[in-house]
Amino acid sequence: MNRLHGNNLAVSLGGVTILKGVDFNLQAGEMLGLIGPNGAGKTTLLRLLAGLLPPLSGNLFWEGTDYLKQAPRERAKRLSYLAQSGTAHWPMSVERLVALGRLPHLSDWQQPGPTDEVLIEQTMAETDLTAFRTRQFNTLSGGERSRVLLARALVAEPDVLLADEPVAALDLAHQIEVMSLLQCYCQKGGAVVVVLHDLRLAAHYCHRLMLLVAGKTLAEGVPETVLTEANMAHAFGVRLNSRCTSITETLKLPWERNL
Repeated sequence: MNRLHGNNLAVSLGGVTILKGVDFNLQAGEMLGLIGPNGAGKTTLLRLLAGLLPPLSGNLFWEGTDYLKQAPRERAKRLSYLAQSGTAHWPMSVERLVALGRLPHLSDWQQPGPTDEVLIEQTMAETDLTAFRTRQFNTLSGGERSRVLLARALVAEPDVLLADEPVAALDLAHQIEVMSLLQCYCQKGGAVVVVLHDLRLAAHYCHRLMLLVAGKTLAEGVPETVLTEANMAHAFGVRLNSRCTSITETLKLPWERNL
């Protein structure tokens, strides 16, 4: 089932066209990785999908209906956006900040109920945050903050999660943990669009990749068809080492190479 579908999407910022005629499709249960060099338009596309930027042209549909005409509260129930380098602007405990993810499902001034509390506890455990529940958000490290904001996004139980570089500030163990959480989320029927700079993680965890260059889609498909020597040379100006057998072998995580 198509969750999100867009055609001929363009975005202009400050009089400069950032996205240029991009087609987009996201299926339920799928993790789609957005890759490409800095300035390619990855974050801009993510913000457009989140409804934070208006399209200069093109159409965006949610399961066949005009997505951008839906009420913000309805969009918030269906979609969570995890911004790059997100933060909180006032002192708040980890538990309270995670609980904010339930707000789209509550009426005005309604407090989280028993079902919400169970989900909050479960999500904090899955993101390795239980021991931090009473800590103030602004006292945490960058990696710990990233996990708190991911938990807030996941606890909303959205149909689609948009994540902008969710592993950028994390150590290796927590990078794998976060990507595995996103993978499990997809296995339960959710869909993820994730911006990644680590092509090894993108190749290993994503069902499909979109390679953006200068606001346009250079390649799209399963990792093996996108991460080719020609595409890497075009997008990043790098070439495959002659001693390596293939770009996909080069990008395998070390423990995969003997599998």
